[in-house]
Amino acid sequence: MTAHIEFHQEQALARVHVRYPERFNAMSRAMWLELRAVFESIQSSNDLRCVLFSGDGPHFCAGGDISEYASFRFQEHTLREFHEVDVWSGLNAMLACEVPIVAEIRGNCMGAGVLLASCCDIRLCAASAKFGAPIGKLGFPMAPREIALMSRELGVMTVRQMLLEASVLDAPALAQRGFLTRVVADDALADHALATVQRMLALAPQAARLNKRLIRALNSAPALMDKALTATNNEADQDPCPGPQVAALDAAYAYADSAEHREGIAAFLEKRPPAFQASV
Repeated sequence: MTAHIEFHQEQALARVHVRYPERFNAMSRAMWLELRAVFESIQSSNDLRCVLFSGDGPHFCAGGDISEYASFRFQEHTLREFHEVDVWSGLNAMLACEVPIVAEIRGNCMGAGVLLASCCDIRLCAASAKFGAPIGKLGFPMAPREIALMSRELGVMTVRQMLLEASVLDAPALAQRGFLTRVVADDALADHALATVQRMLALAPQAARLNKRLIRALNSAPALMDKALTATNNEADQDPCPGPQVAALDAAYAYADSAEHREGIAAFLEKRPPAFQASV
């Protein structure tokens, strides 16, 4: 199958590739559903410590597969289903994944590509990569949840520029605006991404998942962020926004007696490298 999300495991590393080379790795409708299945599988695995997410060949992802659009975009209920079920279920599976995700971005990163990159934790980019969402040329706006995701990760002014001007921005511009972690020479990107992943694989896997869980909880509920910053001990039980976000905050110290916690401290005191086991 040419158009698909490819996943394979190399010990504790998951490699995920967007593969549709004939269309610069555009996302087909079926590929969004594959994306969800892949990341739900990664999330459920205790053996994986890092994900390296990339596109096939010289491009990351050039957007959506426009050749499919006439089959569902012209009726409200099928259009809604595409964005709210197909697309968002794939993106949400990435966002919910507690295994750190490193994006290796090169070439075109447009529309759906920007959304995929927005779901990654570390964004490594080739200097010649290009970013945008020029869907105004296609006669339609971006879906609400997708705008919210991009606005959070890129900033509202950048999203306005991409959507209202159909601007295409280069990697240095997006690095300056805080969207990219690092920009490197095109021919150095693969080696740089692998070196980054290898460093991350040596870190504590439980701590990484817990950090992602807390970052997501705090950023998804502004009132909870305020509580974390300002609450006194006496106010700790007065939750302003009950739900899974509060549960994540309440469990923030439950790792205290974990083997990983003990191993990390012991290794430091004994002046040796830690040997973390893949248990969460």
